Amino acid sequence: MKAIIMAGGEGTRLRPLTCTIPKPMVPIVGTPVMEHIINLLKEHDINDIAATLYYHPNIIKDYFGDGSKFSINLSYFTEESPLGTGGSVLNTGEFLNDTVIVISGDAITDIDLIDAVKFHKKNKSVATLVLKRQPIPLEYGIVILDDENKIVRFLEKPSWGEVFSDTVNTGIYILEPEAFSHYKKGDVFDFSKDLFPKLLKEKAPMFGYITDSYWSDIGDLKTYMSTNFDALGGKIKLYNKFSGNRSNSQISNEAKIDSPVYIGENCTIKNGAVIKPYSIIGNNCTIEEGSTIKRSILWDMVHIGKNNELRGTIICSKSITKNNVDIYENSIVGDESEISSSALIRPNIKIWPQKYVEEGSIINKNLVWGTKGTKSFFGSKDIKGEINIDITPEFCTLLGSAFVNVVKKSRPIILTCDNSNASNTIKNSIISGITSSGSNVFDCGMALLPMNRYAVRTYNAAGGIHIWTDTDNENTVHIELIDQNGSNISRGIEKKIEQLLIREDFQRCNALECGSIMSIDNYSSQYVLDNMKIIKNLNGIKNINPKILIASPSNSTINIANYFLESLGCKIVNDYSLISKNSEQNINEIKKRVMGGSYFMGVIIEENGENLMLIDKSGRLIDKDKYLFLSSIVLLRSGIKKLIIPYTATSLIDKYASGYDARVIRTKSNTSDLMNEILNSNENSTPLQYILCFDAILAAAKIIDFLIEESINLSNIVDEIPAYYLKKHTLNCSYENMGNIIRQIVEAKKGDNIELFEGIKLNSEKGWALILPDNEKPVFNIYSEGNTQEFADEISSNITEEISKLMKNIENKK
Repeated sequence: MKAIIMAGGEGTRLRPLTCTIPKPMVPIVGTPVMEHIINLLKEHDINDIAATLYYHPNIIKDYFGDGSKFSINLSYFTEESPLGTGGSVLNTGEFLNDTVIVISGDAITDIDLIDAVKFHKKNKSVATLVLKRQPIPLEYGIVILDDENKIVRFLEKPSWGEVFSDTVNTGIYILEPEAFSHYKKGDVFDFSKDLFPKLLKEKAPMFGYITDSYWSDIGDLKTYMSTNFDALGGKIKLYNKFSGNRSNSQISNEAKIDSPVYIGENCTIKNGAVIKPYSIIGNNCTIEEGSTIKRSILWDMVHIGKNNELRGTIICSKSITKNNVDIYENSIVGDESEISSSALIRPNIKIWPQKYVEEGSIINKNLVWGTKGTKSFFGSKDIKGEINIDITPEFCTLLGSAFVNVVKKSRPIILTCDNSNASNTIKNSIISGITSSGSNVFDCGMALLPMNRYAVRTYNAAGGIHIWTDTDNENTVHIELIDQNGSNISRGIEKKIEQLLIREDFQRCNALECGSIMSIDNYSSQYVLDNMKIIKNLNGIKNINPKILIASPSNSTINIANYFLESLGCKIVNDYSLISKNSEQNINEIKKRVMGGSYFMGVIIEENGENLMLIDKSGRLIDKDKYLFLSSIVLLRSGIKKLIIPYTATSLIDKYASGYDARVIRTKSNTSDLMNEILNSNENSTPLQYILCFDAILAAAKIIDFLIEESINLSNIVDEIPAYYLKKHTLNCSYENMGNIIRQIVEAKKGDNIELFEGIKLNSEKGWALILPDNEKPVFNIYSEGNTQEFADEISSNITEEISKLMKNIENKK
């Protein structure tokens, strides 16, 4: 049996640990990750090993040589340019002449490889993937199996709505040579994205071997530390004898050491030094008098001066701290750095290699690059947080640079915001980041979100950024990023931006290359004049002079709506009572006002200008769900033959559309997917459905236009909306239990009428239920629709009860 270690990883999310070494050489309890893997292979009598290399290959070659000092035969295959995971393995050529174990060079495991190989042979598998249950599987590839452990589906790094299991791909494979029959040496391809889906499509025998053994993908700094502590605490079986290995170390009798700790070779620990539990000291380190180290990791040849306080930090090789230095949680000091006396390193600070910190300095920002952690910056459709707490000017400058590095620099970026001082402050900071990275900015000033999207398309921009404050919490700021089509950016782009923000590894430019700022004056007027052209019945509207009541939590939104609708010939009356978008009492008062005031309709617009609610002359509120149906009716009666609706919408829209011989396409319910599907349906102009769904002011105008053209009123359309019975509620669930629960439900419902498109949809004669994990909060969103309201309530109640039982069982087992 042979093995191939994929050891080409750069480990960008581990920086600054991996600035000067490849990811497989990062030490776990004093030993490189790749050496732990080699020890595992040797333990299973696998001695013929190849390593695929790319990043800093000579460091790996110099350390391991030909493998003889590790009692193995080690061959190297170096890529000139990245070939992908599959391409790198195929690049080993004739080494792939028999069954081979492929294992990632940046993960720690104590899996029983012999048992996995037996499973592979028993099932006559072409490709066997070693799988592991993972509580929060978002950063991994998910694999779905049938009852015989045969692979039926892959999902690569899904959103919560795509998490149909907690069974993830560990990156450990057992492969037969014929698995590579579709490719040749030198081809660029990945296992998960290319090879495995192709084999699955061809119905090749592929199986998943689920292991209960320890496995950790050391993908980020938090996981790196926890894996070290797991190893030190005995949670993983490692095959090098690290415990108690302090040969040639000089440890003072007056030093205090509380187990578990690891102290390497040739270390000196002097009087009064205190080493607290879960601390790791590499080889050739010195700890001077009076210093305290707690839950920290020191690499080799680190010198800690007198009276230091180290708390939850990582100090990389050959670094020096002088006397009276304090370094706090989640901070990192890169290779060959020097921290002078009485310096203080704040929590979460990253210091890149070969940096010098002056005496008495207080370091509260990263040197020179940095990280903001590994949490997701994006919610369901935007970045939001408290001004100057979560959303700081410094962060926004980095965000502007990250955005530019993902989109096309040759085209401008559109910037807009509401009229709040907070939004303007954030906008100016973002502009600094954009121009410092070499892109131009078109500043359209005060505008609404749909106007930003329109400007992106009008000026052929690379993208747009819109900032607005929340009317329910004036300290909360929203930042929405728009792609070149005018849609919210996709989840894939979000992840690219997140990674750049984590690493701050983006390009900046010199003085001559800095971008310029062009202010677009009176952009609101341009927006109104341009879009008046798509109103068909201007004369009819002016003749009727419909009386419209407009309400919004945002005065800016009201002002722009007034300007637009008055320009069409509407008589506008404003209601400023809607101080909150969730004020049911205010909405009821507005309904009464519309009923008693001879209004053509009432229009309620949310503060960002995107979402619309209507009130007919009878005082009926067309809220978000009913508005989707109403807009569908308008589209169908306007001759549209393709409706695009979210997966969570009522099934009666499909039935209604069939009466017009129209096709219904369902997309995932997030804004980006829905918007892109609509925009891509008509490349030459802005589709009417896009206007009705995402531009509230223009949508109100188009509906008025439609009603007058048809010689009907809003109530006539509302009367056409059939009775349907939807229910939505949320159920709290910790993130660590979500994947487990989803997998159990999928497994339990395999024989039922189940859909796995977004979340888990369960169909029955009484209706359907949809279990959809939330992308922002640790909750399940549970949607249900029944043939009657009683059925909808019953379906919802049954699913809630089932999930609650599963959660209780999981907690009882802990």
